[in-house]
Amino acid sequence: MNENITVKVIEYDEERKRVSLGLKQLVPHPWVDVEIKYPMGNVVKGKVVSLTNYGAFIELEPGVEGLIHVSEISWTKHIKNPSEVYSMGDEIEAKVLSIYTEERKISLGVKQLLPDPWDEIEERYMVGTVHKCIVQNLTQFGAFAELEEGIDGLVHVSDLSWTKVIKHPKEVVEKGQEFEVRILEVSRDNRRISLGYRQVFDDPWPGIVDYYQAGNEVSGEIIRVLDKGIIIQLELEVEGIMPFGKMSKRDRKALASQYEVGANLSGIVMKVAPKDKKVVLYREELAGTGKSTSATDEVKQYLKNQDTDSGEKLDLPQELMDLASQAEKDGVSDEPSDSESETNVEE
Repeated sequence: MNENITVKVIEYDEERKRVSLGLKQLVPHPWVDVEIKYPMGNVVKGKVVSLTNYGAFIELEPGVEGLIHVSEISWTKHIKNPSEVYSMGDEIEAKVLSIYTEERKISLGVKQLLPDPWDEIEERYMVGTVHKCIVQNLTQFGAFAELEEGIDGLVHVSDLSWTKVIKHPKEVVEKGQEFEVRILEVSRDNRRISLGYRQVFDDPWPGIVDYYQAGNEVSGEIIRVLDKGIIIQLELEVEGIMPFGKMSKRDRKALASQYEVGANLSGIVMKVAPKDKKVVLYREELAGTGKSTSATDEVKQYLKNQDTDSGEKLDLPQELMDLASQAEKDGVSDEPSDSESETNVEE
């Protein structure tokens, strides 16, 4: 009170006998020549004056603030809220990204103070090379692994094993585990790296194909009993599948109930299916029920439809060939007992 100040006359209203005065008008508006004071690309300093869920407001000078959007804080880290990094009153540096004078907005960025690690990602992680990584997170579809700070890659569940059908990555790896992976694909634009664990090792399927010759009898421990077939564990860490033949759902269920996990079971190799990670086996008692020709029809149909790379006929055991021939002579076909009959096994 009773202080003498200097002001500027803004408006005089003669009718109302009023004079509008202004104090701030004695100095230039802070946004005048702001593009000259804070040119794009320059590094500026400021104080955090407000934090929101989408960014931090930085005071560059009284009346001039800039926004660091949450996406402009880090190249590699997924920051959900700027409060994870900054506090009110923090003095920070940032780079001017853009200025909108009319809207009085300045966009700032912190990550732009450092090189983008993804710029040279394709040179550092070339496709085909092997690197060590640490499992950061497990999901239903794969494992996310950190190659370096802020750089993660995904090992898809299908790339965890050559021979096993993995339903969840926790069957193979655990969070925090260090292991080696091979780089399968790198996309700098999408910031994605595809990794493979099984690709670190040689593909065993050529050897498996040679080992499990069609017509040979093999045995293994039952590991799963399904409504449509039985899965057994074979040598070379591969699974064998014995599909049930054409029969009703009720008959399949009754047949499945006769087998227990852990029991030993043998079958005849029909074919090796690397794509399905399975060795398809045949066992007469599983091929059909109720009619004497059930099993033989299954063998006959298999021989009719089976393709080989060489075009040669598969050398199945003679007794199976005899059964197929007998079924053909009898002319008896095995009809499914309901519309749900299936011959393929799905997991």
